[in-house]
Amino acid sequence: MSLISRFGDVTEGSITINQQDIKDVSPDALASQIAVVFQDVYLLHDTVGNNIKIGKPEATEDEIIEAAKAAHCHDLIVAMEQGYDTVIGEGGSTLSGGERQRVSIARALLKNAPIVLLDETTSSLDADNEREIQRAFKRLMQGKTVFVIAHRLNTIINADNIIVLEKGK
Repeated sequence: MSLISRFGDVTEGSITINQQDIKDVSPDALASQIAVVFQDVYLLHDTVGNNIKIGKPEATEDEIIEAAKAAHCHDLIVAMEQGYDTVIGEGGSTLSGGERQRVSIARALLKNAPIVLLDETTSSLDADNEREIQRAFKRLMQGKTVFVIAHRLNTIINADNIIVLEKGK
């Protein structure tokens, strides 16, 4: 995942997107084409709405709400004291793991990037939260190129291609 998003560079060979080596693409241009949902979600000490809007800073309130609904977190958000204007703690400390994941998925949905990276996004969730997140993934993955790192088969069961790596091979 870190190689695709250029958090690191390959030492041999190359990674291309649409026949273009990603080393030849500016970091900003590459970042605009990729949405990421990590296992450990990073949320700011800011409002829920602003945390979702990171994916698309110019988003309207309606777009933010639509993304939250698609990520199955709208009901949770409107139940909060100040709704989308509720400030969540640093790292989303006021939210459960599943709630943080759904906010992160809403962010990725709002960004609507053609490439989606999902890194162990359901590994620490209970069955109910995992089901909700799987439902949100269906919307996120439509018409996208998606890379998933997962240990649970049900996370990748609908993938077109599955590559199994063991000890880096």
